Amino acid sequence: MRSSSLSAVCCLLPYPVDVSLIDLAKSGDRRSLARLVSRVEDDTVEGREALAALYPDGGAAWVTGVTGAPGAGKSTLVDGLVGFAADQGNVAVVAIDPSSPFSGGAVLGDRIRMQRHTDDPRIYIRSMANRGHLGGLADSTPRVVALLDGIGFSEVLIETVGVGQAEIDVASSADTVIVTVNPGWGDSIQAAKAGLLEIGDVFVVNKADRPDVDETVTELLRMLDVGPDRAWRPPIVTTVATDGTGLDELWSAILDHRRYLTETGELEGRRRERASREIEAAVRTGLRRRASLDPGGVELLERVATREIDPWSAAGTIIESM
Repeated sequence: MRSSSLSAVCCLLPYPVDVSLIDLAKSGDRRSLARLVSRVEDDTVEGREALAALYPDGGAAWVTGVTGAPGAGKSTLVDGLVGFAADQGNVAVVAIDPSSPFSGGAVLGDRIRMQRHTDDPRIYIRSMANRGHLGGLADSTPRVVALLDGIGFSEVLIETVGVGQAEIDVASSADTVIVTVNPGWGDSIQAAKAGLLEIGDVFVVNKADRPDVDETVTELLRMLDVGPDRAWRPPIVTTVATDGTGLDELWSAILDHRRYLTETGELEGRRRERASREIEAAVRTGLRRRASLDPGGVELLERVATREIDPWSAAGTIIESM
């Protein structure tokens, strides 16, 4: 967005936006960008203002999600993919880490593993604590991705915290979802087929220098054969992320999926569905915020605690008051 257009949007907002901070972030100043991301992650008034100002600039970034069980090698895989993505333009990595039990912040394992990219001006890496949010992502992930898109990053990579079969939020936040497994996953595929196997656009058998690679690929193929019919047949790629083996084939598979999304028109459908889910999430967040500030909340809490009314009636009263 041109600066005049940005100023016009900002004038419509209820509070003044720190336009200089946005301009600095757009110009490549990483400290200003980090401040903006923190404000959005913490869901501050300033963060919401920045999102409102930048959202019209978004929509051009390709968002790729990498998910899988703990220990599957997701961080090393993302570290390798960053180099390919950087050839397409500026890259942002949003790495979701477990929350520290002491500070509540992110345990910065992912950013440490990607340290070699920190001096590359094309690449921005942000570790975020999941803060107890289930689904493999942080509650603020969609907002941060929208901010980075609006800032001008053409590639955004999301790495989930280690997930199980039901933690599939990344499917509603990414254009392409990569599901990472290891050789010998075998019997676990059957348990996970209703979850991870149904959201994957590309499957990666990482650590392919170990035994049982062929068996794992065969089992994945079998599960895809008996699964629901899909217009896009997810490819299966074998990699050894630690030495780069297979990463070029994986990046080619990602680009193939992008072409499929664009040529079939499915990309627009996916992004509409993403927008719908983001609105729902924003409404839930807004309701929680308003409920916590509601002056009648304390009185209602006492009435529920003494069993004068039930929690659902109390919730209805709060919502009606809004």
